[in-house]
Amino acid sequence: MNININSISKYINSECVLNSVSYVFEPGKIYGIYGKNGSGKTMLLRAIAGLIKTDSGTIEYNGKILHKDLDYLPDTGIIIENIQFWKMYSGYENLRMLASINQNISEDEIRDIMSYFGLDPLSKKKVSKYSLGMRQKLSICQALMEHPHILLLDEPTNALDQSSISLFRNRILEEKSRNTIIIFTSHNQEDIELLADEIIHIEDGRIKEHR
Repeated sequence: MNININSISKYINSECVLNSVSYVFEPGKIYGIYGKNGSGKTMLLRAIAGLIKTDSGTIEYNGKILHKDLDYLPDTGIIIENIQFWKMYSGYENLRMLASINQNISEDEIRDIMSYFGLDPLSKKKVSKYSLGMRQKLSICQALMEHPHILLLDEPTNALDQSSISLFRNRILEEKSRNTIIIFTSHNQEDIELLADEIIHIEDGRIKEHR
């Protein structure tokens, strides 16, 4: 089931932030998007996720049009901008509450992914006391833990140390093997080169090139 982007455009305060963007994203592939700040990378992910409505064009998934047949893409793991957690609870409690919505995974699976990324599921530390790196790891855990069919990840390795970046890369390749559609942005060119099957350069809201 592909994600088909058909000539989408978006204006914010008369500024064109997405300019007639078209692309086809296929299962079992990793797509790496790069570009300067303000180039439209995050806006494209927000549009695909259904977090914003485009002014023209369509986003189609499994034969259904976003914001017409679908309110948002189903079965999608997302890291876009700052993920809002319940700061008065621990990381494990946050993930357990999120997992209770779909009831797709066990508590053991939550503990396993936290441990994988170096977060102690038994810790009572509140998320409000987490470092930036710990919050990023928790964001990755919430996006990946249910093995969604689509992953939309905006700067997923931001604030991670090299060891955690390596863990993330390995995990992403595992998710790819599950036939997941993985779309991520990164300022880390090494992430792009190592992970991406297709590399997309965005500039001024347009796809400048892809390879």
